[in-house]
Amino acid sequence: MRAVWMEGAMDEAKRQAVEAEVREAFDAYERALNTNDVAALIDAFAEGPRTVRMMNDSGLFGIDEIAAFRKGRDVADIERTLTRVEIVGLSPEIAVASATYTRKVSGKKGAQTQVWQRGDEGWRIVSAHVSLGG
Repeated sequence: MRAVWMEGAMDEAKRQAVEAEVREAFDAYERALNTNDVAALIDAFAEGPRTVRMMNDSGLFGIDEIAAFRKGRDVADIERTLTRVEIVGLSPEIAVASATYTRKVSGKKGAQTQVWQRGDEGWRIVSAHVSLGG
């Protein structure tokens, strides 16, 4: 049985509003990434042990591991240019951001997917997967 796109989960106006809000949060995260604003990068992720950030060959499980990674990361080739961004609102509280990018220094291409959830403190990433080509 084929999955059917979630028509009717939200009306069009609400879906567009959710996607605009998440795009704003996504853009703030991207600015923080390109300037290595570690505090903002950590704050973009949801608190707690169930938050996940997966990478090419490993993963970070929980906000403590994600924060430690951000604080110790080599940032020599961190700046990137987005080549495509798609935001899909799934519900009033959940959206997925998918993006492709090219690193400015090395020219390496990559992709990422983030699941954003609205909570008391606004939109936060609860799950992310980042892949970077060799």
